[in-house]
Parts: sequence; structure tokens; C-alpha cells
Amino acid sequence: MASTASMQVLVASNRGPVSYEVREDGSLAARRGGGGLVSGLSAIGPDAGSLWVCSALSDGDREAVRRSHGGRRLSVDATGGQHVRMLDIDETVHSDAYNGIANSVLWFVNHMLYQTPLEPVFDAEFRRQWASYEAYNRAFAEALAEEAAEGASVVVQDYHLCLVPGMLRALRPDVKIGHFSHTPWAPPDYFRMLPQDIREQLLLGMLGADRLGFLTHRWSAAFAACVRDTIVEAVPRLAQSGVPEAFQYVPDWKGPGHRTWLGVHGLGADADFLRRRAHEPDVAERMAALRAEIGGDAGSPRRTIVRVDRTELSKNIVRGLLAYRQLLEDRPEWRERVVHVAFAYPSRQDLAVYRDYTAEVQRVADDINATYGTPTWTPVVLHVKDDFARSLAAYRLADVALVNPIRDGMNLVAKEIPVVSDEGCALVLSREAGAYEELGEDAIAVNPYDVIETARALEEALNMAPGERAERTKRLAAAATALPPAQWFLDQLNALNG
Repeated sequence: MASTASMQVLVASNRGPVSYEVREDGSLAARRGGGGLVSGLSAIGPDAGSLWVCSALSDGDREAVRRSHGGRRLSVDATGGQHVRMLDIDETVHSDAYNGIANSVLWFVNHMLYQTPLEPVFDAEFRRQWASYEAYNRAFAEALAEEAAEGASVVVQDYHLCLVPGMLRALRPDVKIGHFSHTPWAPPDYFRMLPQDIREQLLLGMLGADRLGFLTHRWSAAFAACVRDTIVEAVPRLAQSGVPEAFQYVPDWKGPGHRTWLGVHGLGADADFLRRRAHEPDVAERMAALRAEIGGDAGSPRRTIVRVDRTELSKNIVRGLLAYRQLLEDRPEWRERVVHVAFAYPSRQDLAVYRDYTAEVQRVADDINATYGTPTWTPVVLHVKDDFARSLAAYRLADVALVNPIRDGMNLVAKEIPVVSDEGCALVLSREAGAYEELGEDAIAVNPYDVIETARALEEALNMAPGERAERTKRLAAAATALPPAQWFLDQLNALNG
């Protein structure tokens, strides 16, 4: 890739491309991850001098840092050749920043999840945790400033590191800085619940970047609206659509003429990887096991409604189960003929609200099975242990895919199932998922709060003619793979340097 061959590229994210576990004999076992960032950095090539700066998240990670060269870069033998600097930040600081602010405040604001009569409460404890969020971001900014060559490109990831662009700009005005948001962005009326100084600090931190990336035009426009609402000195440069494509704002540390550009990059599914992985032997084994759980006979196979999610509050799993229950109640002819295959993998179980939500998912599924189940039919097949091969098996078996988040930056499951489905599937999709911007035309759209509408959409999906279902699936798969992960990253990098 000519445009990046001669520059250094740095990525900053809370979670890195590798994690470590201490074995019983004291040795370290490394586990490498995948995804768009890993693929993108690999596509750049070794001449780019790429470096990933991330946080140590476990005891194994912290031990790996201690054994690294002077606490700086990890051994490339364990990272698959990827250059990684892992930051061993104080555990209390990390917990405050990650759980106290990023996941309990910023995530809730951008997903609009607060029960506002009771929360949030911005008190002294919040301010203490906010100081940790600042310290956490500062540690990243200082490491990036230390590692970056002159004119390097730095791509910062997500809501954990909103302050890094501004902090890094103050330290290294010579580098090019991008930031990408993987979540939605709250509209001004909701964002305004944050204290004024915190709102300003977040937005000015983001505006320290040369370029800000978002998953959809909706989230980009919401960010722009928050800037106009909060930073009165910021002057937008409007595109023909009327949505700002750039903001001009010049605090002292930016220097004259700094402009922050906004861009949209809708992350797509990795079709080649998914289709190859979905036909490996372990997936075939999981398919056989799932078919046994679904039941039915060869002459009259049962239909499947599939969902695969983590038990994040935004995923709306409970209302999805209630909609399925409503379908069985309103349309008894579907009893014994359909099974809801629901994978709800536990997420953020160190937060009580997530533990309570996971328990409620289990309770509702159990109640449906107790109310409607028969000796030969289990209406809900629920699995809570993460198993990627089993998820792919469910993708392949899906007649209907249910993706009904309250609010989601993108939702890759909505894109992955049509790519992998063997016979084609009908997609029931929330209008509040970022993926709706690209897939809405061929999906059955629902209001995620409306259980009755969702039940009717499930019935429509189950009744869809095979030919129409197959044609829709082809179009969904084409839209879903338009910007595969590696190209998604490279497009951001080219735009940053363009």
C-alpha cells in the first residue's frame, strides 16, 4: 500500500492483540486475537514500523510486562510478529477508568441506558473515578508520544480513550492523530446530562484528533450536534448534506488553523474468514449437537430463530425472548414447529447490573420453556458459555436472525449471519442498530421496545417464501461485506493521511 509504506503507524486501544496466562509451572501462555485492527496492521506490511499500545488487563499480562525488555515492548515471538507495548497501569486506576467511567458512564450515556429517576449521580466518587480516567488516558498519550516517530500516524480506539487525542496533540503536534468510535454517540439532549466541564473535556479531547471516525452517519451527526451544543467557539464546515464534515477549533495547544475532520466507516463482516471457519470440523460437530437439541423429524424439520449476543444491557435480549413468547401465545400453530436458539454469553459480570440482567435472561427463558414446552419440544435453547464454533453452527442453521438492540454502534452479528447461513435467513433488525443504515432495506425492521411488533415481525420472517428469503440474504450479505475489516482500517488510515 503506497500511501502507508513509508510512515510509522501506531494503534492505541484498551485491549491489545495478545493476552497472557501464567501456567502452573510459571511460564507464560500467549493467546493472540484477531479482528480488523490486527488484519489492517498486517496488511500495511513490516516496513510501516507499526506498534500497538494497549493496557495490561490480567495478572498474566502484568507478568508479561515485567518480563519484557525494560517494561517496554513484548517479545514478538509471543505476539505473532506484532510489535506491542503493554502498559502496566495501576490496577485501581484501571478499574476506576474502565469500570467506573468508561463502562458505567460513557457507555451508558452513548447507549442511553440510564434509569434517569435514580441515575446517574455525579458526586465526589464520580470525580475521583474521573481523575483515574484522566490518568489512564494520560498514560497512553505519554507512551504514544514517546514511541511515535516524527510525522507518525496514530489511530486511537473507542470511548476508553476519548482524552488521548487532545493530550497527545499537546505533547506531539507533529503526529497525525485519528480516533474511531465503535459505539453510538448520544444526541445533545442526553449528552447534556454530563457535567458541563466533563462534556467539554470529552469533546475537546476528541477534537484534538485530525480525524474522527464513526460507524454511521447518524453517530457522526450526533457528535457534531454535541459539539455545536457545547463548544460554542467551534465552527463547523458543512458538507452538502448539512452535516459537518469538519470542525475548526483552536485552543492554545493546537496551533493555528487546526481542523478536525469527521468520517464514516461502516465496519463490515470478514466473509472469507467466516465462510472458511464455518465449514471446519468443530462447527459441523456443533451443528449436529444443535440439531439434536432443536429436535423434530426429517419430514417436518423445526424452524429456527437465532440470536447470538453478549448479555450487554443494550442488546435487548429479554424483550426478544418476550416477543418470542408473544408469538407462541398469539400463534399457537407455531408451537412445536419453531425453536428459539438463543446464545447469551455473559459480559461484564464484575458489574452487578450485568449479573442481574444475565439472571433475568435465564429466568425468562426458563419461564417460556416451563409454560409452553412439551416432553418432545424445548421452545428456547439457551446457551450461556461462549463458544465461537457453536455460534457459527447456529448462523448456518438460522431461518430467522433476531437482532433487536436498544441501541448499537453497528452490530456485526446482523452482518455475519446472512454471510454464513446455509439456506438463507430472514433478518429481523432493530432500527436502533447501526447496521440498519446499511441493511434496513432487506431486513424486517422493528422498534426494539415494541414486543408485539417484534412478535409480528418474527411471524412474518417465519412465513417468508424461500425464494424471497434467499434473494434478501444475497443482498444482505453483499451489503454486510462491502467494507471488510482490513479495508475498513486501511481506509481510515488513508483518509487520515489524505
